[in-house]
Order: sequence, then structure tokens, then C-alpha cells
Amino acid sequence: MEACPVTKHDPSEIASTLWFSQALLPQGWAGGVRIGIRDGLVASIETGTRQGAHEPDQGLGLPGLSNVHSHAFQRAMAGLTEARGPAGAGDGDNFWTWRKLMYRFLDRGGPEEIEAIAALAYAEMLEGGFTRVGEFHYLHHDPAGVAYDDLGEMAVRIASAAQETGIGLTLLPVFYAHASFGGIEPNLGQRRFINSLDQFSDLMHLSRQAVAGLPDAVVGVAPHSLRAVTPEELVAVVPMAQGGPIHIHAAEQTREVEDCLAWSGKRPVEWLLDHAGLDHRWCLIHATHLTAGETQRFAASGAVAGLCPITEANLGDGVFPAVEFLADGGAFGVGTDSNVLVDAAQELRALEYSQRLTRRARAVLAQAGTSTGGRLYRAALAGGAQATQGTTGIAIGQAADLVALDPQDLAFASREGDAVLDTLVFAPPRQAVRTVWRRGQALVVEGRHVAREAIEARYRKALKGLL
Repeated sequence: MEACPVTKHDPSEIASTLWFSQALLPQGWAGGVRIGIRDGLVASIETGTRQGAHEPDQGLGLPGLSNVHSHAFQRAMAGLTEARGPAGAGDGDNFWTWRKLMYRFLDRGGPEEIEAIAALAYAEMLEGGFTRVGEFHYLHHDPAGVAYDDLGEMAVRIASAAQETGIGLTLLPVFYAHASFGGIEPNLGQRRFINSLDQFSDLMHLSRQAVAGLPDAVVGVAPHSLRAVTPEELVAVVPMAQGGPIHIHAAEQTREVEDCLAWSGKRPVEWLLDHAGLDHRWCLIHATHLTAGETQRFAASGAVAGLCPITEANLGDGVFPAVEFLADGGAFGVGTDSNVLVDAAQELRALEYSQRLTRRARAVLAQAGTSTGGRLYRAALAGGAQATQGTTGIAIGQAADLVALDPQDLAFASREGDAVLDTLVFAPPRQAVRTVWRRGQALVVEGRHVAREAIEARYRKALKGLL
């Protein structure tokens, strides 16, 4: 385990302290780590300290990860789209048939139901090791597609779910105007998503108002995809980020790539590289289907790849070229997307296993002589923080967004350093996360969100109305 220097501090700055037998710091793993917290931020870090007489051992400390991509409302669909369609239904079940089912799900569900679903999803994210969520928020209107009296009603509900659960929120209002490339009129299933540019400008203002009371909330912008946004609209929407992150779906499906080629003569990521000015502000969600040239240029742009390996596997999207992308210096974060399963470590495992299956090799994303889990966790932490403007690690001045694993669990017995992360990603216990603090407040205790009972009750009620 690497030695880390002791950071001195003024005791008057410390409101509370947490002691960890081991913790992952930006400099590396350290033992006997005492973290001082004030006003929700890390105010001091001491390493190599002895546990105080009345100081509980919080266990194995990690920085919480940012979930770069979530559609919270889809949590209520988990497990309900796994039956195969009728024989003779074209080329069988795929992303496009799943999307039809998702659109049908949107025929119901008002603000209260959506808030209840989002609250459960966010509680589960915290329980699974995420301390911030990038909510790709496109459910703007009522089930008939009519704007609520308050255009920002649904943004308020997302903010309320984040406030109830305590998760950090990066709200990404989605501009969605068309059914496919070339400005085709939207279809009936998309009616809850659609806004004019003027409406969307108002929605951005209302979204900022909605999150104003949340600590360190971030508002960015999400032009949905090149299918849903014309080049002219993209030019108008991007500045609305006002310094916040810019997220866009790109190249998730081979049909999407083919349609983009037919429309523009270029592939989606190629088009964005040529025309959108990709840089560190951008996060390309999925970007599954890339050529070697696109992969290299994407990595060099500084933009983040927003990977959602569990959803991508569930929908049969394909496998992202992670080996080549990382070799080219690319940055990535992970997200839960459809929320069919919510767990940070399982997203990282799915990413590595997809590479192993296609290459018939092991430890594919590790660098020579290093830990696979260690590289995956550190990369997802850095890329996720960039994509959501969230916490970058356990460091002075950063939000005290911390995750603790139980060193007494047999899975972590005698594990030190990156062996902890390898175990977390590839061989965890059923409930790996014991405690989660968000801005120094314990939100998950003994593996359960502190408000789970009330959140579950509201979710059950909402689900009865939906189904």
C-alpha cells in the first residue's frame, strides 16, 4: 500500500471526522485515514493514524462514483420487457422493439408517479455506490403531450427526488424535436419529449430554478441525438449549457449509423467530430459503433464516453471498443441508463467482461502489471466527475461523497489496496456497500438507504397506478 503524507489542519475547521482502516486517496491507498468534514466538504485528511478509543472503524473507504447517464422513470420497467415478441415480427426483438414498449409505458404516469420512481432509482444508486447522477431528463409533458401549467414541473419532481434521497444531481434537460435524421416529424410515442427551441430555452431557465436549493447541483444540456436534433437546432441548444456539461446519444445502434450515413454521408460520431466542436464539456453516450479513426479522434477530443454496459447488453446494442479507446487516452464514465439493474461495480464488471468475451482473454482493460478493478474504478471516477462536474475523489475541498465497504465481510478478508477493488468489481458479497455519505451525511447505513421504507411505499403505490 502506498504511503500518503499527513495533511495538517486547523482543528477549528473540523465539524466531524470519519476513520477508515484503509481508504483510496488521489495519491493511492493509505492506512489509518482520518477524514475531517465541515460544511459537507473534506476539510482535512490524515493518514497513518491510530483509531481513537471512541472512533468506529468505518471500513474500506472509496470515493463515490458519478452515474453519467440515467433515465430514472425507466426503473419501473425493469423486468417487464423480457418476453419475446410474436413470431414473424421482422428481425426479432431488438432496441427498436424495446423502444416501442417504452413509448407505450409513457402513456401513463404523472408527476407524483415519476417522482416516486425517481426516488427509488436514486436510493438504489446510493446503495450501489453512486453518489451523483446525471439525469438525462426528457420526460417533460403530460401523457397526452400537453405541457404542464408549469413547464418545469417534471424538472421540479426530479429535483425533489434528488433532495429526498440526498444524491448529487447533474440535471440534463433533453432537447428532442424529431423522429429521425433530417428533421422528420416526431411520432406519437415521442409526444412527451417534444419542445420548440423557445420552449426549451424557458425549460432550461425553469430547470435551474428547480435545482437552486440543492447543494452543488449542476445543470447542463442534452441534445438527445442527431436523430432528434437538426444541425441548426444543435447550434442553438449547445450554448444553453452555460458552462455545464453537454451530453448526447451517439452511435448506439448499427441502424442509427446506417441512417446517419444515408442522411449526411458520415457516421454519427464522425459527424459530431467534424461539426460539433467536441471537447472536455461533452459526453457521448454509448458511442458503441466506432471505426478505428473515430475511436482515435474521439479519445483525442477530450470528450467522455458515457458507457452503460448493463443496459447496452440488455438491449443488444453491441460492445464499445474500450481497449482501443483507452489505449488512445480516452476518458470514460459509467451510467445505469434504463436502470434495469443499478450497481456501480456491476457496470464496471460488465464492461470488462464484454471485452473478455469478444477477445477471449482476461484482464483486458488492465495495464501491464496492474489491477483491472483498480484501473476501471479510477477511470470511471475521473471520467464520471468530468462528465457530471462532480466530485473527483477524497481530497480537501471536494464534497465528502464517500463509500465504505465492510472489511469484516469474508469477501474482503485480508484484502489490501487494489485487491479491494478487484474483489468489489469481480467477486463482491451480495451487498458490497455498507455505508454511503453524501456531503458528509450518512444516507446508506448497513446497505440500506435511511429513507428506504417511505420511498418503497410511495413506489409501490405509484406502480399500482402505472401497471
